[in-house]
Amino acid sequence: MKRILSIITCLLCLTAAVGQQMTVQAPQSVFAGDNFTVRFVVDARASDFKGPSFKGFSLRSGPNTSSSSSYSFTNGQMTSSVQTVYSYTLTADVVGSFTVDAATCTADGKKISSKSFVIKVEKSDPARQQQRQQQQQRQQQAYDPWAQQAQPAQEIDENSLFARASVNKSNPYQGEQVIVTYKIYTQVPISQFAIDKLPGNRGFWAEDLSEGGKIKQYEETVDGRRYQVAEIRRGALFAQESGRLSIEPLQLNVLAMVQRQRRRTGTIFDLFDDPFFSAREAVERPLSTNRIAVNVRPLPEAPQGFSGGVGRFDLQGGLSLHQVKANEAVSYRITVSGSGNLMLVNAPSPEFPNVFEVYDPQIDDNIKKGDNGVSGSRTFEWVLIPRTQGRYTIPACKFVFFDPASGQYVTKTIEKQEIEVAKGDARNVAHTGSKDDVRLLNSDINYIHPTGRLQLLRHEDHAGVAFWLAAALIVLLTVGILVFGHRRREAEQDVAGMRMKRAVRLARKRLKQAEAHLKHGDSNRFYEEIYRAIWGCLADKYSIELAKLSRDTVSQCLAEKQVPADRQENIMKVLQDVDLARFAPGDAHAQMQMVYDEALNMIASL
Repeated sequence: MKRILSIITCLLCLTAAVGQQMTVQAPQSVFAGDNFTVRFVVDARASDFKGPSFKGFSLRSGPNTSSSSSYSFTNGQMTSSVQTVYSYTLTADVVGSFTVDAATCTADGKKISSKSFVIKVEKSDPARQQQRQQQQQRQQQAYDPWAQQAQPAQEIDENSLFARASVNKSNPYQGEQVIVTYKIYTQVPISQFAIDKLPGNRGFWAEDLSEGGKIKQYEETVDGRRYQVAEIRRGALFAQESGRLSIEPLQLNVLAMVQRQRRRTGTIFDLFDDPFFSAREAVERPLSTNRIAVNVRPLPEAPQGFSGGVGRFDLQGGLSLHQVKANEAVSYRITVSGSGNLMLVNAPSPEFPNVFEVYDPQIDDNIKKGDNGVSGSRTFEWVLIPRTQGRYTIPACKFVFFDPASGQYVTKTIEKQEIEVAKGDARNVAHTGSKDDVRLLNSDINYIHPTGRLQLLRHEDHAGVAFWLAAALIVLLTVGILVFGHRRREAEQDVAGMRMKRAVRLARKRLKQAEAHLKHGDSNRFYEEIYRAIWGCLADKYSIELAKLSRDTVSQCLAEKQVPADRQENIMKVLQDVDLARFAPGDAHAQMQMVYDEALNMIASL
């Protein structure tokens, strides 16, 4: 009995394994321009489907998933089966033979795949194509008895379905924000649409305002006719040159559902000749929006200090601290907020005292895109390190932009800033090569002390052991100097490598200073040195401008340079941990120790 049960179990497993197969239903040959369907059928409940690429064909839709279940009763016992179908609708574009790769999926916990197959695309022959269409119609009639009475689908009138583009301004200034909206107007049902070609819009800076692909739908009357409107795309354009510019059309394909009419036969079936009973047929319709001409006005002659901003902006900013010690960092921040071409606004040029060590500004964008266009803020932040004690004044900083509403330039001003610099610890000064490094010039040369005696070297001492040892040492030193000089010249030719070595050396020096601040619990100076070590090393390693340093630019640069994923993740994690640890509650010393260890490991890996 055990043997019989074992054999039955093996047969059942074998049957299940055979049943879990993926079969393909596809034509062996099609004509160029024909639409056809390819189905992948699995006799089980399937998931994790991955279809082929269908090279040589245009994909109209798919994969479309459907499943069916069937039940049967035999001798009082019920059996059930499940079937999953993945279908694609394709168009044959080019004549030739094309191999379709295998598809894969998971069925009952097992990975299964289909077999690859070949579809031959033949040149379109009107006679053979008509013969095939008649054959397809006969097959359709055999399946659908109503098809014998069917007529072709209604033609779509150009006034029933069209696309249109519009702008909120047709005579803007150069750099002014222009919002363009693309809409579909229809009086027939639409099942789906696809954008084939986005407009190039040469001469414009473009920003997409569509919110996550959401489509707005509403009704609108055009020329006395009521339409259902689908707002499919919205964008903001900023003209980069003056003159007559053109907004190119947007091209798309729409799948409209059109009723299929039946011929009247004079029989009882004419009672069903009603739109409720009439079948609908999907008709593909290519659409293109209108081309829009825009007359861009040039800006008036710009005053000194023009930032390139065109819109309506406000200005805020100033020093983060007004009392610091020498050699301690302080930040000077300017925030430009409003609506307009924020992403094209240049940094203002504040004047800082000569005794301040000034770093390139870091730019932080908080730009929002909505129905009303581009708005938000752009912040420029300079890190300043005063090297000498005293009272200093940063002059008022002006920001000049053009306001299209008034047609005039507007100047916003940040008032002058006063800062009191107290005496600091000179040991914390890093070598910067500035004019303040010159110290104690009157004691750099000391008097020669007249000590020691001259001794006459005898002739017999010339060839002594000491002499030959000194000669050999001189030869070895000479050879070493030549080899070292040659290697140094080769290394100097590697500009990127030398720059990286200096950056790592400086970063390690700053980490040592950060370690000293860590021991004394000085969190402000600790995080200052950590920031300068990490950002300086990343900027030199991956050739990023200091003015553009931010977590977003670092992430984008790492991806462009194809840095390994694990290193990217480690770098971004360190940057995030440093930002979070500075303001995180809890044990400050533990947070500083964690940040120090992560920064040290990251710089060592670079």
